[in-house]
Amino acid sequence: MNAVQTRSAERALSGGTWLIVCGAMLYSILTVTPLMAEHTAPEWSWTAPILPLVVDAAVVIVVKLDDVLARLGGDGGRWPLALRWMTGLMTLALNTADSALKKDLVGVAVHSVAPLLLIVTAETSLAYRRAIAAALAAQDAERKAEREKAAQAARERQERARAEAREEREHAERLAREQREHEERLAREQAEREERRHREEREARERAEAAEREARERREREREQNERDALKREHEARERAEAERRERAAAVERERRERQERAERERAELLSRGPAEGKLPEDDARQIVAAAFNAGVSVRQAAELCGWSVGWVSTRYAEHREPDAGRRAELAIASQ
Repeated sequence: MNAVQTRSAERALSGGTWLIVCGAMLYSILTVTPLMAEHTAPEWSWTAPILPLVVDAAVVIVVKLDDVLARLGGDGGRWPLALRWMTGLMTLALNTADSALKKDLVGVAVHSVAPLLLIVTAETSLAYRRAIAAALAAQDAERKAEREKAAQAARERQERARAEAREEREHAERLAREQREHEERLAREQAEREERRHREEREARERAEAAEREARERREREREQNERDALKREHEARERAEAERRERAAAVERERRERQERAERERAELLSRGPAEGKLPEDDARQIVAAAFNAGVSVRQAAELCGWSVGWVSTRYAEHREPDAGRRAELAIASQ
């Protein structure tokens, strides 16, 4: 049964209950008022309807409060039960009293219908309301359980969605991290390749520079060695030339000394002859004049040694001093 059907049943129960209560109250007032008027002083007969109204008001209070408590799922305890039965019995007694006093059993039975119906209706409606309240509570509990179940399912779906979103996010982060690591690895490998290439180029340049420097140093050493060799050869050549020059000079000096010694010996031999006894041959006379000139002998002594005239000897002396002057003197003498 859904909520609409339950509310419709509650409305039917409430309407029927109040219909029975109102009918029983009206019937009780109409039945009890004449009885109360007969047993009340004539001047107070107008108060006859008060007692049935009071009793019926108690019935209304009991029915209404039982309705409220039943809706709230509460229980008033023993006093509401006592009030219900007391008001029901009072209504029954008041409605059947007149017929009972007249010993009219049919009237007692007829007038007891409305009070008994009111009592049973009140108890039945209370039982119905409690049953409906229990059913509603059960339905509410079931709906609450369903809502909680739905909420739990929704939370589980949300948790699954969050878990899936978290897994997707973690997967995306993992992919992004792997992509970054891959890019970083590629960048690192590229950097390592660049660094290796730069290092190889630097090493190649260094090797080329070292080779060029070594070649330059080798050329420099070869040049220096060549210069040293050239200087050494030049020095050796100069030493050889100097040695040859010294040897030639020594040879010239030896030859000069030998000639000088020989000339001195010859001069000494020539000068040691003494004055010539006659005019010597010209060649011998020239040798004696040359030796006398070199020995610093005077012209006269030289003339005595060779036997030639002083003029001729003077001419020879002039030739030895100035060859041209001697030749001119000789020409002058010949012209004379």
